[in-house]
Amino acid sequence: MKRIVMCLLVLFLAANCFAADLIIYSGAGLIKPMEEFKGNFETLNKISVDVHYGSSGEIFSQVAAGQPCDVLIPGAEKYTQDALKNGWVVEDTIKKLVLHVPVIAVPQGNPANITGLQDLTKEGVRVSIGDPKAPAIGRVAKKMLTKNGLWDTVTPNITVYAPTVNQLLIYVALKQVDAAIIWEDLVTWAEGKGKLEVVRIPKEQNIIMTIPTAVCTKAPNKDLALKFNEYVSSDEGMQIWKKWGFEPYTN
Repeated sequence: MKRIVMCLLVLFLAANCFAADLIIYSGAGLIKPMEEFKGNFETLNKISVDVHYGSSGEIFSQVAAGQPCDVLIPGAEKYTQDALKNGWVVEDTIKKLVLHVPVIAVPQGNPANITGLQDLTKEGVRVSIGDPKAPAIGRVAKKMLTKNGLWDTVTPNITVYAPTVNQLLIYVALKQVDAAIIWEDLVTWAEGKGKLEVVRIPKEQNIIMTIPTAVCTKAPNKDLALKFNEYVSSDEGMQIWKKWGFEPYTN
């Protein structure tokens, strides 16, 4: 009897996990605009949307493992291109949406007097970056520091590697670190308002990424997936991206 009950429970939980009409995998740093897109799309189409948030590496791994996914929106184009190479997304549905611009976030008042990437090497400065194997910002931060010949000298100052960009924001807001490399759009979040300042990185030193969207090859709900893909890239969608601090991609 216990075995039957357990089996029924597993089936019930499995059914509820995939009860949504549309399943989206999104980078954790995109949660603010994505929650607005989700709410609007649910209201307009009278459906349920389930958005799975995680680091770009994490959501990529879930798609690789065959988890049901209709639309993939990671924090950097690299993950979409890798998904395309593996046949996991439909090529003609890939749309470049907005730019992801790295900046240095510091606590309000900038106590360590950080003015640029070079200052991250100063003795005693507590630095945080994303885990280079997890969020897109971690991979970009390491690549950027390496590009500028600073990786080896900044590494001893890195006190924490964050699993998501959201946590980097919290570390700075709580003054647990003196500086963190995050995405510029995060400064619009309420969690950081009045608690941090931004030090911009010169374009020649920076590595600016592009956020794309794409419909998955094995999308359980292809028609809705295509519709959502069009929505987030529409003029109306661009207004939502801009509201949350993102700069639209232009050729």
